[in-house]
Amino acid sequence: MRKILVIGSGKSSSYLIKYLLEKSITEDLLIIVGDINFTHAKKLIGDHENAQAILLDVFDKHSRQEAIQNADIVVSMLPARFHIEVAKDCITFNKNMVTASYISPEMQALDKAAKDKGLIFMNEIGVDPGIDHMSAMQVIDKIRSKGGEMILFESFTGGLVAPESDNNLWNYKFTWNPRNVVLAGQGGAGKFLQESTYKYIPYNRLFRRTEFLEVEGYGRFEAYANRDSLKYQSVYGLDSIKTLYRGTMRRVGFSRAWNVFVQLGMTDDSYTIDDSENMSYRDFVNAFLPYSPTDSVELKFRHALKIDQDDVVWDKYLELDLFSRTKMVELKKATPAQILQKILMDSWTLDPEDKDMIVMYHKFGYALNGKTYQIDATMVTLGEDQTYTAMAKTVGLPVAIATLAILNEKITTPGVQIPITKEVYTPILKELEDYGIIFKEKEVPYLGYNPLHV
Repeated sequence: MRKILVIGSGKSSSYLIKYLLEKSITEDLLIIVGDINFTHAKKLIGDHENAQAILLDVFDKHSRQEAIQNADIVVSMLPARFHIEVAKDCITFNKNMVTASYISPEMQALDKAAKDKGLIFMNEIGVDPGIDHMSAMQVIDKIRSKGGEMILFESFTGGLVAPESDNNLWNYKFTWNPRNVVLAGQGGAGKFLQESTYKYIPYNRLFRRTEFLEVEGYGRFEAYANRDSLKYQSVYGLDSIKTLYRGTMRRVGFSRAWNVFVQLGMTDDSYTIDDSENMSYRDFVNAFLPYSPTDSVELKFRHALKIDQDDVVWDKYLELDLFSRTKMVELKKATPAQILQKILMDSWTLDPEDKDMIVMYHKFGYALNGKTYQIDATMVTLGEDQTYTAMAKTVGLPVAIATLAILNEKITTPGVQIPITKEVYTPILKELEDYGIIFKEKEVPYLGYNPLHV
């Protein structure tokens, strides 16, 4: 039997493992799931005859190398920072490798070694990055094939709560890593191109410069800019494009409310709060407000941030119990961001019956024969339950399909790479449609950002 080693059985692995198990009989596969949490790995494979769970500590060099040496291909679903040790072992033992994570400089440095050995190291093949790359390049290549010149590309993705589970005023719940949500946008200004002009949005303005999007059947969304929209400009072959913008989607109104936390400093992760374990939520908020012998914390909060008491945004903070005297932080030496995360997790953690949702929206503007055109493409995927989430589906299925394609030598180009070639994206996007991950394309009038052509 051909052996596929999956290292890591976390939240994103459920669909990946399910897919491989379903293919294991016809494809003659043995699925080996290695995790430091043996019980969780065992739970995902159940009693399947073509699977086995093993205890695998990625920091234990001997057991890690033994497992990799025993496999025909390796899938790393570990946190991104741990991929590199696995990748080095794959070079040593001549194994192809697949991950859903961004290519790190350390991973890119292995490109020559991988090519010299004819190995495929496929990265960024989850949802974002992953499905965004493949779906974008498919349309861009189609436009180019008929002689079109790309003049605008915008891409947006959101991990959100499904409409039937959307029951709070923020229209949001944590569907993935809460820490990443709290720290979103930090570490550099948002950078993008608009009508051939470089634009920058510093963190303190990020959530007040949003773009609105309408998705048929799902209503209105807003998007704020990613840190560096130009990261893939050359990779996508868009060096002469006029507008290039990538962003994160939320429901309308989220960003305005979130901006208050940014302005107060509650998302800061660079220092710790003294005596944080003995603070109430109210004490935490008050720590960022001026002293007053008479005014309440609520009044100071509204005054500092110019929020009227009948403003709809005010109810969002009340819903979070932000001013509770009885709810305690209970975190020692915590940063403001860590405390805010704990407060939000009280209200934004998915209930057992809740479902999540992935939304993706691309805009393609192009010129052809002296005229301008635009194609908008949208994709919405809903989760089934807390194990088989939309996030796990859109991350895990592309990883699984690519793994099998590499094993079956349908993908053969060696090196450290991302899924932007027809060899990779054509079969994977086609198979994803069988699982309901489908992009709806429509032609719309091209406006760009300069409809008057000034």
